Amino acid sequence: MNKPYIVGITGGSASGKTLFLEKLLNAFEPHQVCLISQDNYYRPRHQQPIDDKGIHNFDTPHSIDFEQYADDIRKIQSGETVTRPEYTFNNPNKIPNILKFTPAPVVVVEGIFVLYYPELAHLLDLKVFIDAKDYIKLKRRIVRDKVERGYELDDVLYRYEKHVMPTYEKYIEPFKHDADIIIPNNHNFDRALDLVKSYLRVKTSL
Repeated sequence: MNKPYIVGITGGSASGKTLFLEKLLNAFEPHQVCLISQDNYYRPRHQQPIDDKGIHNFDTPHSIDFEQYADDIRKIQSGETVTRPEYTFNNPNKIPNILKFTPAPVVVVEGIFVLYYPELAHLLDLKVFIDAKDYIKLKRRIVRDKVERGYELDDVLYRYEKHVMPTYEKYIEPFKHDADIIIPNNHNFDRALDLVKSYLRVKTSL
């Protein structure tokens, strides 16, 4: 197999990365794309940063094992299959599934910090930044965390103000203009998605 084409997809929390990814992956056959998400490279809970109120802050680069993340991507790039336990920070008592990452023509690397860590960013052939206005991201975050996940509204707002926004301003937004493509997602991203799909098919002859 030829060297895979590695795409990095990033953006702030609730910018729409997950939906963009779902639609992008659905455009290809399962064996054509390998998704390796930052979410499975969080450090163990006891190593996570804690804020002044004693609340774990998962929205900081210090919460991610970047060295292992980059190393696994290099292994996939060289044709190796990688296995890793699923990260279960929302349910620490759950027995994690073992995830298997198999090399494919397109490798998608996804997470809020994929442009922040230089060794990781340098592995990317294409960098995509999903962007949205702050008030829209907050509305989406409330729907996701309160309605879908059952979190209290005060907790959602506290984490957004104290964790999410400071991290975005310091570790995510400054790298936006390192991206090859910036996709505004205040309403929809359909045209941009079609562009990315077409570009990947050309680059990989899929």
